[in-house]
Amino acid sequence: QVRLWESGGGSVQAGGSLRLSCAPSDSTRTHYCMAWFRQTAGREREWVAFIDRDGNKNYAYFVKGRFTISRDNGKNTLALQMNSLKPQDTGMYYCTSRLTSCSANHFDYASWGQGTQVTVSS
Repeated sequence: QVRLWESGGGSVQAGGSLRLSCAPSDSTRTHYCMAWFRQTAGREREWVAFIDRDGNKNYAYFVKGRFTISRDNGKNTLALQMNSLKPQDTGMYYCTSRLTSCSANHFDYASWGQGTQVTVSS
């Protein structure tokens, strides 16, 4: 099973920015869909954004206009640029992928990274 490795989390003040990165262990295999989810305090894992191999993107309403998802198909890597961060964005962010069409349901993804912590203070 593929492993994914996230990096780039940290602590920032509200209004600040962070950039998350993700790379799969099988860098030579094309992952049709790559996505970011997060788990915040007291909530289930929730979808943040996804992007397919053709560059089609979609965002959860609560990050639209603030976060930008991107991928490098040549390197098979994924990124999430997070701007205008809010305290409610605090949580563990996870990278995931699947070989078929994108989904906002975390049950549709089998491979996950360990997560990277994002903390936004007010």
